[in-house]
Amino acid sequence: MALMPLKSVPHPDLRNSKIDDPADLKDLSIDQLKNVADELRADLIHAVSKTGGHLGASLGVVELTVALHAVFDTPTDKLIWDVGHQAYPHKMLTGRRDQIHTIRQAGGLSGFTKRAESKYDPFGAGHSSTSISAGLGMAVARDLQNKSNHVIAVIGDGSISAGMAYEAMNNAGVLGSRLIVILNDNEMSIAPPVGAMSKYLSKLVSSKQYMGAREFAKHFLPAPLREAAKRAEETARAAIGGGTLFEELGFYYIGPVDGHNLDQLVPILKNIKDSEHNGPILIHAITQKGKGYAPAEDAPDKMHGVVKFDVISGTQKKTKSATPSYTKVFANALIDEAAHDKKIVAITAAMPSGTGLDLFAEQFPDRTFDVGIAEQHAVTFAAGLAAEGMKPFVAIYSTFLQRAYDQIVHDVAIQKLPVRFAIDRAGLVGADGATHAGSFDIAYLGCLPNMVLMAPSDERELIDMVATAAAYNDGPIAFRYPRGEGVGLDLPAHGTPLKIGKGRIIQKGEDIAILSYGTRLADAKMAAEILEGKGYSVTIADARFAKPLDTDLIKKLATSHKTLVTVEEGSSGGFGALVLDYLANNDLLGSGLKVRTLHLPDIYQDHNTQQSQYDEAGLSAVHIARHALA
Repeated sequence: MALMPLKSVPHPDLRNSKIDDPADLKDLSIDQLKNVADELRADLIHAVSKTGGHLGASLGVVELTVALHAVFDTPTDKLIWDVGHQAYPHKMLTGRRDQIHTIRQAGGLSGFTKRAESKYDPFGAGHSSTSISAGLGMAVARDLQNKSNHVIAVIGDGSISAGMAYEAMNNAGVLGSRLIVILNDNEMSIAPPVGAMSKYLSKLVSSKQYMGAREFAKHFLPAPLREAAKRAEETARAAIGGGTLFEELGFYYIGPVDGHNLDQLVPILKNIKDSEHNGPILIHAITQKGKGYAPAEDAPDKMHGVVKFDVISGTQKKTKSATPSYTKVFANALIDEAAHDKKIVAITAAMPSGTGLDLFAEQFPDRTFDVGIAEQHAVTFAAGLAAEGMKPFVAIYSTFLQRAYDQIVHDVAIQKLPVRFAIDRAGLVGADGATHAGSFDIAYLGCLPNMVLMAPSDERELIDMVATAAAYNDGPIAFRYPRGEGVGLDLPAHGTPLKIGKGRIIQKGEDIAILSYGTRLADAKMAAEILEGKGYSVTIADARFAKPLDTDLIKKLATSHKTLVTVEEGSSGGFGALVLDYLANNDLLGSGLKVRTLHLPDIYQDHNTQQSQYDEAGLSAVHIARHALA
């Protein structure tokens, strides 16, 4: 078990120095770089213990990050981190070390790479599997402009499961531009493939002499000898860990290599940097999530994304609440439905714990499918299941469902297949910021024929909507719910299916009607109290459905009030736009009716607390009341 470093213990030559710029690494020996890595790891653990954030993935790439910045000349050489949640050490070595304590905090560093934040972040990332495509684009741009810089894309073994990564590799092999891809593999055991012979062969096949000889053989040896040499090389590669797939895609494969061994990493990277090989290269680096910090090594899943924690024990300082999260309420409701219906199956795209389907899997392992980071496949896979009479629930975060939009349209909605979409993290998500905000699903699903859209106002309604989705077989149906806890209601043992397209009146008034879609209903109620304190009579309505709209309810509100305010935690073009479209096309906007549609602002909101984001968006109670009177 690795010992957790309690403080930085730098090499004597580096004591009292501050390594926070790649230039500081250029003249250091391997031993000095090791000390930089130890210091970086200790500082990283300390900083994230105070702020929370993505810990395990960042700890796993400390040595790799040090080696890359020591060898390559960033930012002239472009270093692209896939997803970006493992880029904390990169940020610390590129002028942001004194800001690392602000990560994911209001006004502080982003938890992901961000072009606007630093010249060392050549490409922003929050979603996975984009690095090779972006890197190939940069490599081709370099070639077209007759430049000579290097382009390096670091992608994880999880991210490389997505189809986009293979599309990019296939294209890279055809184009033949010089591109370095580092596969950061933290799932394999490091011991079997990384012995003395493997280290030697990996270093050898990355050498200029070897690569040159290989190119010579390819072009100048007679065909029989060339084929024999190729077979011998492939056999040797298979013996030390494979690479045939990458070779077939047109990449020169090197590995596996120990991603924590600077004695191995630095010479290999230098060999690659100095080589004259013109095509794409893939280096297969074996790493360990949470490396160097025992609590993170022992629980890589729980220490992947953390809240504030105690450095000594690794215990996270989570606030315990009797109120379950919406995610857990969904999971338990789905378990209940599945217990009575053997056709219900659940699908996730590499997020079993994030979507609550790990709980479902404990009860129904044969009916739970984690397809990896492959949202497109998840949706069409579900369509195939639905076509054969099963009842698939696809649980995906709103922001990630965007990646499967064509499949929703072409494979589900057009064919009117009853796929159930459980859209988690709908709306604002706090510290994860713009890349993870579930801002657009109402708008991008609301325009699709054959789609039913629901949003619960509280956790009790979520249970009913799970039951509604389970019972609905006339086409696709979706329900969205936010990050965080419910409002603390007593929950029923079983859900009751709702009537499709029907909302409800919470309280009746005469002057102002507030029509809420989703969990902003709690703030709508508080806004009504503010307005009533000013002498106004207020109706509060819960829409429940954005599609089909409850047109009878909307018509009643429009014709019996002076002001109608719609409230939703989604972008413009969503629920409010659907309501306005109905009012306009049915001549209900006359007679002095004032309509206000409250939604997320037309900006990408930066990371902050959820409440601060609501205030910025104008969706808190005081803002709803103010807009009703505007």
